[in-house]
Amino acid sequence: MDQFTDHFTDVTYTVDNGLAWITINRPERYNSFRARTVDELIKSFKHAWGSEDVGVICLTGAGEKAFCTGGDQKQRMETGDYGPSDSGLFEVDALHRVIRDVPKPVIAAVNGFAIGGGHVLHLLCDLTIAADNARFGQNGPRVGSFDAGFGTGYLARVIGEKRAREIWFLCRQYSADQAADWGLVNKVVPADQLRAEVRAWADEILLLSPTSLKVLKQSMNTDSEHFAGIGQMAYSSLKMFSDSAEAKEGITAFNEKRAPDFSAHRGN
Repeated sequence: MDQFTDHFTDVTYTVDNGLAWITINRPERYNSFRARTVDELIKSFKHAWGSEDVGVICLTGAGEKAFCTGGDQKQRMETGDYGPSDSGLFEVDALHRVIRDVPKPVIAAVNGFAIGGGHVLHLLCDLTIAADNARFGQNGPRVGSFDAGFGTGYLARVIGEKRAREIWFLCRQYSADQAADWGLVNKVVPADQLRAEVRAWADEILLLSPTSLKVLKQSMNTDSEHFAGIGQMAYSSLKMFSDSAEAKEGITAFNEKRAPDFSAHRGN
């Protein structure tokens, strides 16, 4: 493990023959992220960005149950936020930016649940390889939250408007095979072959010109770059919305393991 991660608690970072593995290491919380997790992820991606020994980056989750299940709702219930961060800000928007901006291909290795904010993270990666037990979906409207930037607009670019609206408006979960059929993932493999498949894809990529890959990634990103501004505006709205009775009902119901009652807010 690189020395720069010595103080990390939530993320592990290793490099193996040109492939950097960035792993969310909170399996006891289904690899949900708090503010510290996001800070460590950003530092890991930036370290891989500047490392000559890295040509491909893989984002995954520890354990066998989850890739990432988004923001830590237990933390949010306990403290009203996602905990302390280096800057004093919850830097999830910066994490989205660095995944898109890092000039090296990023592969999501989805080893279980990719739900909510975790679903957005895999979506933003350049490629997604999923274990056959992976599950995909959004959860924001169920817990009084939303992602109106890349998580919606870019999702519609990837799989189409009707399917994107279904994912957000019903908050269902989808199998790896269904996700592959919709174009949400590139390949599905048995869970015990996931890391080997990532290794094989990385080895093919590592044979290619890094400058060509960088320019190609930047070129493809250009077409959807305007979603970044929409996302910032939506995040401002989300911060105000999170203090409302409606949002608090969502998070309280989630932590009490009951269905939320939003009926009082339908006339808003």
